[in-house]
Amino acid sequence: MIFVLTLVLSNIASSAKIIDWGARLGNLSLSFDAGTILFPISYIVGDVLTEVYGYKRSRRIIWLGFGALAFSALVFWFVQVLPGEATWQASVGQENFNKILGSMSSGAIVVASLAGYLAGSFSNAMVMASMKVRTKGKFLWARTIGSSVIGQAFDTFAFILIASALGVFPWSLFWSLTITNYIFKLGIEIVVTPLTYRVVNKLKHAEDIDVFDDGTDFSPFKF
Repeated sequence: MIFVLTLVLSNIASSAKIIDWGARLGNLSLSFDAGTILFPISYIVGDVLTEVYGYKRSRRIIWLGFGALAFSALVFWFVQVLPGEATWQASVGQENFNKILGSMSSGAIVVASLAGYLAGSFSNAMVMASMKVRTKGKFLWARTIGSSVIGQAFDTFAFILIASALGVFPWSLFWSLTITNYIFKLGIEIVVTPLTYRVVNKLKHAEDIDVFDDGTDFSPFKF
């Protein structure tokens, strides 16, 4: 539930606002879409799922998240095409709705997010599961961070690239959004590593389970 809710809310937030805290990296403004605040949570939950329950269970959750995102786009499209009430039209208006949530309604932000999400989530889960087997379950911190270094790179680049191509973000902000999103998401992963350890250990003890993906078929095209 946390995983799916985070994905849906982060897409709505990404569609609604770009944030600038005034920080800069040389001449590059470190602006980021608002969904970046929430999106790292999905990777943390994904790491916990893969570590405790294994890649197969994690793959199922990834596809459930995919379905939830697609459904959310359908709902916003349906809301967009319904006729607006006169008072609402005068105070808010269809044009303002389209400016803020148009990319959710048209599916542009969702297409970009789904592409980045699938590339990032599956690469993250594959690396996490493979490293667990190779390290014999040791060095959890290296696995959570190492898998995120790769997963977040695929996710962030694909998301910003496609969203920019579809007109969600201006091309002038491409590198600013890409670099800031990547740094922020990876930074959150590193900061919450102690919490990840705690949750993983508690779940393994409560569930009496610790899955190793020996011989697992890592194909993403299964449920």
